Amino acid sequence: MRGNFYENERVALFIDGANLYSAARSLGFDIDYRRLLKVFREKGRLVRAYYYTALVEDQEYSPIRPLVDWLDYNGYTMVTKPTKEFTDALGRRKIKGNMDIELAIDVLEMAEHLDHVILFSGDGDFRRLVEAVQRKGLRVSVVSTIKSSPPMVADELRRQADDFIELSDLAPLIARNPSERTPRPAGPNGDNSDVPLPEALMRSA
Repeated sequence: MRGNFYENERVALFIDGANLYSAARSLGFDIDYRRLLKVFREKGRLVRAYYYTALVEDQEYSPIRPLVDWLDYNGYTMVTKPTKEFTDALGRRKIKGNMDIELAIDVLEMAEHLDHVILFSGDGDFRRLVEAVQRKGLRVSVVSTIKSSPPMVADELRRQADDFIELSDLAPLIARNPSERTPRPAGPNGDNSDVPLPEALMRSA
């Protein structure tokens, strides 16, 4: 895996769940979140791993809930909020669940306790956040991909980051083995047929 890490530096992961899901899917693999945590624990002093996702609260069963519960029990700090439903100009039902503000606030609040921020997102809106954190003396690595079509990372974000970690290079270290029982996230439409039941997740915690 490319990227510069130092043994004693304080590291935190900030994972834009929807963005990372889309990037991994575009490359044709699912993420094993236990393996992902292990990789970065070996790179430095991992202070915190945040995972951001919106939840549809009025559903009797949310397809992403098993993943959220599993992450919560297995070393991740979960940041969630309810989605908002609206109707667009063409009368189509849309669901909005942007977590950018929550992620940005946490990065800025944690900055004094960190040396290195690992941002799992390709969203160009985070360029100013990266710049602000760099002014505080921190290094920022962005994890996304340019190997998808179209590329998932905004060019301005990639240029602003101190290091860009190509997700496809990381895949051999963090890809999920289909035979394992680690949950995978639901897609934007809830397409998640092989998520283990919560009871199974509790046993693996």
